[in-house]
Amino acid sequence: MSAVLRHILDARQFTRQWLDDVLFPATIELQQTPAAQFGQPLAGKRLFYLFYEPSTRTRVSFEMAATLLGAGVHGIDSQEDQVRAERLEDRIQVLNEYPFDFLLLRYHQEGGAARAAAVSRVPVINAGDGVGQHPTQALLDVYTLKRELGRLDGLRVALVGDLSYERTTNSLAYLLALFSGLTLYLVSPQLLRMRQEVRDYLERSGAQIKEVRDLRAIASELDVVYVTRAHTERLQHAQRFEGDRAGSYALDADLLAALPQHARVLHPLPRGPELPAELDADPRIACFRQAANGLYVRMALLSLLGDTRD
Repeated sequence: MSAVLRHILDARQFTRQWLDDVLFPATIELQQTPAAQFGQPLAGKRLFYLFYEPSTRTRVSFEMAATLLGAGVHGIDSQEDQVRAERLEDRIQVLNEYPFDFLLLRYHQEGGAARAAAVSRVPVINAGDGVGQHPTQALLDVYTLKRELGRLDGLRVALVGDLSYERTTNSLAYLLALFSGLTLYLVSPQLLRMRQEVRDYLERSGAQIKEVRDLRAIASELDVVYVTRAHTERLQHAQRFEGDRAGSYALDADLLAALPQHARVLHPLPRGPELPAELDADPRIACFRQAANGLYVRMALLSLLGDTRD
């Protein structure tokens, strides 16, 4: 188990058995425990966050997770001057000389977390690396699906929006590939198709992949809609390029009405017009429960990482 959690860098490092037997039970136990009864399993340990890009949910949830478990938290965020002025490897090696037990890194370029881990004696947690991956987001996403739907096999999932540059969909696709009977609908403009290496990985896993231009065409068939931010220049440019052939990459009341009653809509947040706030009263919109689950998934991860350091 320690080999699985030497660092948390890539959604492909996890196994289904580890999710089923270790992470999910630990998360459920924490979620069902009153905060006053958490104890201090990480008392005396320290987390340092180093963020080269802004974050709300990831940074705050990790800070709260560490604090609830008794750890101290320190860090540097993207608003501080000269955060990118020093070579990443040098900064990580300096932090290794101080008594930190976890390094939480959000980097602005793909591969940053792996670079950090290569020189770190302390576990590195990838909190997003450019357009690469965001593995802890994927873990909380699949945990949410398990809690909401009761299963992860046989799901029909639509990943919607910019599938070339969204690290959340990369990581989620890799993790969903662990489960059987997966049908994955890739709903994106032609210019923002999912990366070939992710598609190849899914195909090798046995997943069925269908490329779709318009979410409305498949809404009635879905168990899950995973929506990504539509208010980006990339997506707007891609839609203009498609002209009259442009599809739908957002939810509205009509599309929500077409979804099965058991279906769930997830979003990594922050959101824009692709998931209007006026739809929030529908219980199928799970994005805030998804965010809440993230605290407990990250508590479980820190607890497990702390065990490997003892």
